[in-house]
Amino acid sequence: MCTFAWECDVPRATRKDGEKEESRIAVDEDIIAFANRLGFEPDQQQAEVLRSNAKRGILNCARQWGKSTVSAVKAVHRAVTQSGSLVLVASPTARQSAAWMRKAAALVRRLGVKVRGDGDNRISLGFPNGSRIVGLPGTRADGRVRGFSAVSLLIIDDAARLEESMYKALRPMLATGDGDLWMMGTPSGKRGFFDHTWELGGKIWHRFKVAATDCARTAGASVQGA
Repeated sequence: MCTFAWECDVPRATRKDGEKEESRIAVDEDIIAFANRLGFEPDQQQAEVLRSNAKRGILNCARQWGKSTVSAVKAVHRAVTQSGSLVLVASPTARQSAAWMRKAAALVRRLGVKVRGDGDNRISLGFPNGSRIVGLPGTRADGRVRGFSAVSLLIIDDAARLEESMYKALRPMLATGDGDLWMMGTPSGKRGFFDHTWELGGKIWHRFKVAATDCARTAGASVQGA
C-alpha cells in the first residue's frame, strides 16, 4: 500500500534554529486504514461513506449512527492528505460546531500531532502542512460567518436543522476551488433544503440511507445516486 510521510507538530518554515526535529509519521492513503490508525473501526455502512469520493454526498441516517465521527474522520483525512486544504464544517449552532471540533481534535491527537487553532478562527484546527478545519455557527446573524475561498471540503452536520439561509451562503464558497460538499442529517419532516436535495437533487448527489434498524450494525446501507 502506498504511504507518504507527514511531518508532525511544527512546520519546517516556522522552526527556530536548533529546535528539535519532530518525528515523522507514515499515513496510509487508504481512508479505512487511516481511520483504523485513529482508533476508529468503521462498519460496512460507515466504510462506504468514508470511501466515497463523490463531489456531492448526502447521508440520511438515524440518530446515534455515528455520522459526526464519520464526518470528522473524512475531514481530518482530507486535511492530512491534501496539504493546504480548507475544510469547513457547519452545524445548526456554534455549540454543535464546537462539539464536532472536539471530536476531530481527539482524532488528530491520535496521530501524535499537537492540537492548535488556525490563528484566525475561534472554532478551528491548524495542521503542520498548512491545512485547516474551521467550524462555523449555524446562522448568518453570527458575525463569525464570513466568506471563505477555495474550500476543499464543506461538511454540513445535522443538515436537516441548519438554516436554509446559511446553506445558501455557504454554497458559493465551493466555487473557486471546485470543492466537495457532504450533508449528513436525520430527517426533520418533509421540508427544508435537506429534504429537497434528497428527493429532487438529481443524479449529481450520491445518496446514502441508513435506517434506525441499521444502527445495530446488522445490515448494509442503502446507496442510491450516481
